[in-house]
Amino acid sequence: MKYCVLHLGCQMNQSDAERVRTVLEGLGYEETENETEADLIGIVACSVRQRAIDKAYARIRLWNSWKARRNVLTFITGCILPADREKFLRLFDLVFDITEIPQLPDMIRHYGVVTPAGMDAVIPSESVRDASKGFWRIAPRYSSAFEAYVPIQNGCDKFCTFCAVPYTRGREVSRPSEEILREVSDLVERGYTSITLLGQNVNSYGLDRKGQEITFAGLLRSIGQLGNSSGRDFWVYFTSPHPRDMTEEVIRVVAEYRCLAKQVHLPLQSGDDRILIRMNRNYMVDQYRETVAMIKVLLPQATLFTDIIVGFSGESEAEFENTRKAMREFQYNMAYVAMYSPRPGAASYRWPDDVPHEEKNRRLHVLSEELAITSGAYNRTMIGREYRVLVEGPDRKEGYLSAKTEGRIIVRFPSVDRSLIGKLITVKITGAASLSVEGELAGSLAPTLA
Repeated sequence: MKYCVLHLGCQMNQSDAERVRTVLEGLGYEETENETEADLIGIVACSVRQRAIDKAYARIRLWNSWKARRNVLTFITGCILPADREKFLRLFDLVFDITEIPQLPDMIRHYGVVTPAGMDAVIPSESVRDASKGFWRIAPRYSSAFEAYVPIQNGCDKFCTFCAVPYTRGREVSRPSEEILREVSDLVERGYTSITLLGQNVNSYGLDRKGQEITFAGLLRSIGQLGNSSGRDFWVYFTSPHPRDMTEEVIRVVAEYRCLAKQVHLPLQSGDDRILIRMNRNYMVDQYRETVAMIKVLLPQATLFTDIIVGFSGESEAEFENTRKAMREFQYNMAYVAMYSPRPGAASYRWPDDVPHEEKNRRLHVLSEELAITSGAYNRTMIGREYRVLVEGPDRKEGYLSAKTEGRIIVRFPSVDRSLIGKLITVKITGAASLSVEGELAGSLAPTLA
């Protein structure tokens, strides 16, 4: 029996899909990427973005059309808004919350499907009794042999007016730190070179369990100490922090430990105070500016990434211009710019979507041009210098491999040696573009002349 699982949306959904795979393989299913030969097909969905939810509807229409010819069991889980969940109940065979993954074997059996194996060796019984935390105890079937995502919390308490996450994942729940450290330690022992801690607001980790759990800074310190004692070479990232909760202690801990990657993803969303208030972000531009200044002082080598929304409800041209100015001021290395799209369940869904699509698109391109200027200027400073990079795989350019620096700057270099994939090596930067650089192998891996 074969299964196929698609994940849509963010890295958290990818991590959740890895745990779904573990459960299904524990039942005896074999994974296939070919939907047409799968007996069980599912989606880890994302109601947060309309494009992702449209894909879910398109897939289930296709899968249901196959049922006249063969037996196919379908399921959907992940970030699902109540309105979408109600519709999915009529379309999918199984619809369940992500925290109910431990109960998936029973759901499949209750549907009348006899599986090749049981789950006793995979899911401990206490996980079934405590579903809110049990799904974290499932050992994921990682998608990569060198890069892993480790969830540290689920849900969100911020209630930004544009966001549906509190309505799809619920309130913040922190994963026990001993479980997180155990998973990170296991990954390090297995030779993983890139580990990313995941959460909707990672730097509010532990605040839901004050006095019972360590803080986010404490968690990072424990991981840093683990890195020092391991003697291994790896990088640990985290995403996404909320600017309101970013503390000096967190930045100092990142600066102190070698394995904590010198890269900060700090979502701005808007560079205008009125729009930030309307978004319920609970910080002003000046407060964000102070946080960036602190990062520049305490962690000067760090790259800075961000998220920005253009065309939010009521955003004027002058308010957008403030965001453009902020982009130039903060000199981002990368910015993920999205056009505002109302999501059912989010507070702003009731407000007028009054910025025309064409204008949203124009603003997106303006910010993309700003990013090209600032990131390109930074990348040019890299020319002539050597950097440690993690090789990720073949590049689109034939005869080249693609890698990333510790600061997650894309590097391509000439090589067809696939044995380098997943390894940390040294390259010398020889050229720069707006969003990437080019280099050549350095040190012992550099080619020698005959």
